[in-house]
Amino acid sequence: MSKKYVFAGVEEKYSSYDTANVLLQPIPYDGTSTWGKGADKGLEVFIEASENMEVYDIETDSEVYKKGIHVLPAIEEDNSPEEVYNAVYSKTKSLLETGKYLTFFGGEHSISIGVIDAFKEKYKDLTVVQIDAHADLRPDYLGTEFNHACAMYRASKSTNLIQVGIRSMDISEKEHMNREQTYFAEEIYGKNDWMNKSIGQMTDNVYLSIDLDAFDPGIMPATGTPEPGGFDWNTLMIYLKRVFKQKNVVGFDIVEFAPIKGLTAPGFLVSKLYYKLLSYQYYGK
Repeated sequence: MSKKYVFAGVEEKYSSYDTANVLLQPIPYDGTSTWGKGADKGLEVFIEASENMEVYDIETDSEVYKKGIHVLPAIEEDNSPEEVYNAVYSKTKSLLETGKYLTFFGGEHSISIGVIDAFKEKYKDLTVVQIDAHADLRPDYLGTEFNHACAMYRASKSTNLIQVGIRSMDISEKEHMNREQTYFAEEIYGKNDWMNKSIGQMTDNVYLSIDLDAFDPGIMPATGTPEPGGFDWNTLMIYLKRVFKQKNVVGFDIVEFAPIKGLTAPGFLVSKLYYKLLSYQYYGK
């Protein structure tokens, strides 16, 4: 049976399902990761860090937890990638009927496939913005189309996919990539013109998928496949704030947090990131 979690340790009136505007769906699955393991252990560290985080956000002059954040029981299916996909897709479909703001926490990046498939059925003009070190555009990998290396393949064929921060890929993925809507890390480093350009390519409704390896491993080493040359904190926050301000971000996920024992900073970054996104959603307009 799933353990009950409370984000940021807030009191019951801000964490119960009935009063919450925001739902957080944990999906601690790590079945297809091919190098560093541990993304199934991220949830507990993320929640623990949140309990020690200041809940006043200076930038937006807000306390977004008062909107109510309820952590749902985790989706614990792990028998096969296909069964995980089905469970995630089905649960997301039902959550979309609640009218609450939906957020998701992995697990590895394959959990996003089922979530996005459900969202794109509700939002026919959906843009998916992928913040990631890796292209994740393989049609299948190691015998399944639901591998973490395939996380954005389906989205590339059925949504308006924009990829940001990419700095690692297989040559076979080039044929599935929209080069005009791909922002490689080395091309955008030290610049900001790409921010408004990419936002101009988005439709009104945006789903945001953040793989934590988008950050430079100097500040986020706790991920399965770290790559040098990633985002610093402030640059990515400036971009994300612009996206939330100019578009209707209909939901988001954060994936690939694999804690390193004894290293607490990454957990704090992740909890702060989650809280920032909600602050931008409700107070960053």
